[in-house]
Amino acid sequence: MARRQLRDLRAIVTGASSGIGRELTLQLIAAGAKVIATARREDRLQDLASAAAAPERLIVIAGDVCDAELRTQLVQTAAEKFGGLDLLINNAGIGALGPFADGSPERLRKVMEVNFFAPVELTREALPLLRQGNQPAICNVSSILAHRAVPAKSEYCASKFAIHGFSDALRAELTSDGIDVILVSPSTTESEFSSAVIEKSGRQPAKGKGAMTSAAVARAAIKAVQTGKHEVILSLGGKGLVWLDRLAPTLSDWLVARFGFDR
Repeated sequence: MARRQLRDLRAIVTGASSGIGRELTLQLIAAGAKVIATARREDRLQDLASAAAAPERLIVIAGDVCDAELRTQLVQTAAEKFGGLDLLINNAGIGALGPFADGSPERLRKVMEVNFFAPVELTREALPLLRQGNQPAICNVSSILAHRAVPAKSEYCASKFAIHGFSDALRAELTSDGIDVILVSPSTTESEFSSAVIEKSGRQPAKGKGAMTSAAVARAAIKAVQTGKHEVILSLGGKGLVWLDRLAPTLSDWLVARFGFDR
């Protein structure tokens, strides 16, 4: 596929009020794209609109991506205001910290609802419009924890492994439609993720070091969209963790069990 052009590209970005989603929106707008940005916090979306280089190319819609009516509204707005959709970026996410045994069924279901079911159902809603798009693509912002799980983030890891598997399967299914499916797996990122943690309990996971900025993650994701690269694992540490797990899984298990908690 030829390099995907960003000018006049029509996109939906979820989780756009802060962090990676905000940067994705700002960078896409600056490159000439037209974006529908959604998140729960309307005041943050208005701040986003004020910061955009060309606010006339940005539509903000406040709501919860778990709400089926919002998902329908996003796709319908793309059809009505932009005349179609070329790119869906599933970025919204939440976490929960603490050992699985200290959690609850409600905690698990909430994390899976936001991180897996909502983006999957938004993708289902958007597919008919994407099939008519110009070099269409789906970009799922995941995590290095979709490749190697760690303690005290069991629900979060499970949700990211699920979106990883979904992305791989969907990519194969949509090849004949010419729709790229891109999986972006950041490591620790400087963002407001802590504000999206719904619960903390028991022993806490070890804090990651050498965090990337949200702007850097967004640049890498947009580059992957432009080139159609199917999967990007960000940071040397993240790549090292993945390769260690593949080449020496027993050692990887020992290291994660030994150093995966704050001490």
